[in-house]
Amino acid sequence: MSPILILASASPRRQELLNQMGVRYALHPVDLDETPLANEPPLAYVQRLAAAKSAACVAERGDSLPVLAADTTVVVDNLIMGKPENYADALAMLSRLSGKTHQVLTAVSLRGREHGQAVSITEVTFKELSKQEIEAYWRSGEPLDKAGSYAIQGKGGLFVASLTGSFSGVVGLPLFETAQLLSQQGIGLFYE
Repeated sequence: MSPILILASASPRRQELLNQMGVRYALHPVDLDETPLANEPPLAYVQRLAAAKSAACVAERGDSLPVLAADTTVVVDNLIMGKPENYADALAMLSRLSGKTHQVLTAVSLRGREHGQAVSITEVTFKELSKQEIEAYWRSGEPLDKAGSYAIQGKGGLFVASLTGSFSGVVGLPLFETAQLLSQQGIGLFYE
């Protein structure tokens, strides 16, 4: 069957979540500079990146299918935590998250008949982490390409004491908000 939209992401997690929704899609990842602007608030940052990803994909493809893009970031003490560059970076991030509540912001951008955007904000509380736990987690390889150096749907979920908000938003694509955007543009769900 033909795709009904383009996913501007290479994330296997976003693909799994779209599959869960029953949406047929084709992939067209875009590569953008994800450096925050000077004094850019975290919410503006994720919204800007999601919109820029969907716009870049539309510009590159030039076809009529709607384009879905998303961006997720972890925020603690108003500090944006992207993907770790190395072990020292992951150690610093996970140490900072240890025993605290942080936010996970995921912005979703859909460009079709019009441009729609939604944001999911989730509060996640970590247990206190020992250096040994952080080191063992790093050796698992899981933190490498994850915002905030953890994957809630994987071993990183063992660190989560509580969550208020959207689990799928923390994974990388909030199902409720995405379904609302799709519905607003007449895109149905649960296709076979």
